[in-house]
Amino acid sequence: MMILLTGATGTVGRPLVDLLRGAGAEVRAVSREAAAAGLPAGVEVVAGDPSRPDTVAEALDGVTALFLHPRAVGDAATGLAALARRRGVRRIVALSATNVDDDPSEQPSRFAGDRNREAEKAAAGSGLEWTSLRASFFAANTIAMWGAQIRGGDVVRYAYPDVSELPIHQRDIAAVAAHALLTDDLVGRRVELTGPQSLTHADMVTVIGDVLGRSLRYEELAPADAVDRLVAHGLPEPFVVALVARYGRLAGTAQPPSNDVEKVLGRPAATFAQWVADHTAAFTDQPERR
Repeated sequence: MMILLTGATGTVGRPLVDLLRGAGAEVRAVSREAAAAGLPAGVEVVAGDPSRPDTVAEALDGVTALFLHPRAVGDAATGLAALARRRGVRRIVALSATNVDDDPSEQPSRFAGDRNREAEKAAAGSGLEWTSLRASFFAANTIAMWGAQIRGGDVVRYAYPDVSELPIHQRDIAAVAAHALLTDDLVGRRVELTGPQSLTHADMVTVIGDVLGRSLRYEELAPADAVDRLVAHGLPEPFVVALVARYGRLAGTAQPPSNDVEKVLGRPAATFAQWVADHTAAFTDQPERR
C-alpha cells in the first residue's frame, strides 16, 4: 500500500508518518521544498504544491490512499480529489474540524489558511472511499497561546478564563487517521475526534502547572487587550479577531466530549495532562519525553 500525505511535516502529519510506516505501509510525502525537514529515512519525498494539483499529478501514480490536509491543500481540495480519482487513488481521508458546519466567518482557523469545509466536501464528493476526521482543539495550540509566558514566569495573561475546549493529543488524531487510511472501518464516516475532558482555559493552565510542579496563575485580560497582545506577537490580526470573538460566543458553556477516539482505537483518548507530560520542553528548559 502506497499512501500519499499532504501536510506530512505538520502537527498531525509527522506522527502519522511514523504510524503508517510502523504498520508496513509505504509513505510518499508531498513537499514544496526539495526535501521535507524532519522526515525519517525511507519516506519518499516528492516536490510539489498540493494547492496546485497539476504539480503533484505524477506523485499520485501508484498511490492507494491520499491524506488531505486542509491547510496544505487550501482551496484546491476539489481539484486534487478529482485528479486523485483519475490517477487511480481509491481512498481519501480528510482532516477537518468539529466546527466545520459553523459560519465560515466564525471559524478562526480559516484566517490561518485552513479550508476544513472544502477538504471534507471534496473527500465526500470525490466518488472514492472517504473519511472526514473532525478534530477538536489541538492541545498543541497551548504552546503558542501560553508557552512563552510560562517559560518566563508563573502568570498567564489571556482572555476568557471560562472558555472550554476539548484538547486532543495530535497522536490520537494521527492514530485514527492511520486507521482510516489502512482499514475499511471508517469509510463513509465523519468521525468526531475530541479529547476526553472539557477544560476551560483556566483549567488547562492549572493542569500545565500541576504537571510541571508549579503554581501557575491565570490573569484575565480584556478581549481588546488580548487581541493587541496576540497581534504584537506576530499573529495575523483577522485570525486573532475571529479567535477572540469565538471565545466570547463560547464563554461559560462546557462542550461535551465525543468517545469516537476510544471506539476506533479501543482505548481512551489521551488526557491533556498526558499531552503536557509529553511536551514539557514547550513550557520549560527540560527535554521532551519521547
